[in-house]
Amino acid sequence: MLTIHDRATNQAWRQQARCRGVPTDLFYPDTEENDDAAAPAKAICAECPVREACLEYALAAREKYGVWGGLTERERRRILRHRRRPA
Repeated sequence: MLTIHDRATNQAWRQQARCRGVPTDLFYPDTEENDDAAAPAKAICAECPVREACLEYALAAREKYGVWGGLTERERRRILRHRRRPA
């Protein structure tokens, strides 16, 4: 069984993603102006079987734009800041 990290770096998980075939512009809304703009993309992500692998990929790759793993750029930055804090 692949770990989340393995799936994130492997990217084979993309074949199982719910967003496959969905127009990509849906996942790149203007969230600086309106946080609700990401709601349609987040709804797709919420039911995705590979959401965690997608999110881990985005965090590892430092994706700066779009909704990945159900989170916006701002939400992913919070996670990264939290992970950097000493325990």
